[in-house]
Amino acid sequence: MIGLIALLLILIVGYNVIIQYRQRLESAKHQELAKFIAIIDATEELIGNAHHLPYSKELLVCLNQRILHALENMSETDPSDKSLPPRIKNVAAQIRQLQENYSNNDIAPFKVPSTDKQAIGMLQLVKRLKTVIKNEHSKGRFATQAFVAENARLEGIQLRINIENVIKRANDARMKRQLGTAKQLLKKGIDALASKNDNYANQAREKLQMLLGEIDSSQNLNHEQERQQMIDKEQDELDVLFQPKRKW
Repeated sequence: MIGLIALLLILIVGYNVIIQYRQRLESAKHQELAKFIAIIDATEELIGNAHHLPYSKELLVCLNQRILHALENMSETDPSDKSLPPRIKNVAAQIRQLQENYSNNDIAPFKVPSTDKQAIGMLQLVKRLKTVIKNEHSKGRFATQAFVAENARLEGIQLRINIENVIKRANDARMKRQLGTAKQLLKKGIDALASKNDNYANQAREKLQMLLGEIDSSQNLNHEQERQQMIDKEQDELDVLFQPKRKW
């Protein structure tokens, strides 16, 4: 009897150990799947924002390959999910379509941000894209040459967003007669372009310097007008002081 009770206890303990082990495996699987689902959702969101910024073929292929790898890992983690193989097939076909048919004509043109909020949103999007391609490169899924070129392209877009927003804000400040603020913004933009020597940077630098020159000229003109008004006022006061006294 004692032996049977001991055997029963061993069986119960063993069963509980097996149950707990399976629960841990299931929990780990769900966590792993949740991680891949989050990667897919975030990457699809980035692709969905392609109308806000110019996305190159290399960038779109990289993003879609990131989704493909996540789906493949999900399929390995949960082979029983029959919805994954068709999705893997569709994404692979989309990558081939991009590689074979996507051209520069398909790239959305750069849109100048019309508000500070829009500029901030665009800058955040560029930052997220740079983080993704860096991660993909570190995992060996984005070739070094392509990564270097794409990272430089995204940095150029980032600079352009900042400069165009500086020009807009400086013009707004000029309209409000906040000339000191406008000059600070323009000088900030010129400093940001100091180390750049591409076509956009050179053209933008000329534009910023021209706007700064216009403000300086306007301020000098205002100062001259104010000085002349003070001279005229002083002359009028002198004329009144030294005019012939009237005899009564």
